[in-house]
Amino acid sequence: MTDPDPATGEFLSMRLARVRELLARNPDAYWPDQYSNPLNSRAHHQTMGEIAEALYGQVDYLFCATSTCGTLTGCAEYVRRYGLATSVVAVDAVGSVLFGLRPGRRLIPGHGAAIRPGLLDVSAADRVVHISDQECVVGCHRLVSREGILAGVSSGAIVSALEKTQGDIPDGSNCVMILPDGGDRYLDTIYSDDWVLAHFGAAALRTA
Repeated sequence: MTDPDPATGEFLSMRLARVRELLARNPDAYWPDQYSNPLNSRAHHQTMGEIAEALYGQVDYLFCATSTCGTLTGCAEYVRRYGLATSVVAVDAVGSVLFGLRPGRRLIPGHGAAIRPGLLDVSAADRVVHISDQECVVGCHRLVSREGILAGVSSGAIVSALEKTQGDIPDGSNCVMILPDGGDRYLDTIYSDDWVLAHFGAAALRTA
């Protein structure tokens, strides 16, 4: 679906309605349902295991994007099960309903959510940081200019969340950011200077 819900301006509810329509029409259709399927969070239980092993369990802060909440829930489950002293930071969108904010219009899809998914466990996060669309853009441009990484909007949000919270993080802490998405589908939006200027102005292009 490329058209948002006319009442809310959101895409997700329209896309889920379309999925259910196709399921009802085709008895052989299968929907993995990344929003409620426990295999989603279970996969990220393993993700956190690999991170912990690589850093010998010394993960002080873990920054996770939120949408389906599979990454957040799975990683937090691992942290709890194995008693890691890791502070899990959920990075959500301004205007997302996941952690109690009032719904608001979001220009960039893929970050946050208009519907609370079945995988959401609000207790999984030790801290929640809300990031605006403009902050997502700035984070993405910083990844490209400083690291040569063409990342998606959720990854840009995580970069901005780390910057926003750095004053609260003790020196010498091990901070892990999980960058979940690529930037190839954002070439005409957040990686287009004309688009960014039209929506946010020149300030969003200043990444230095």
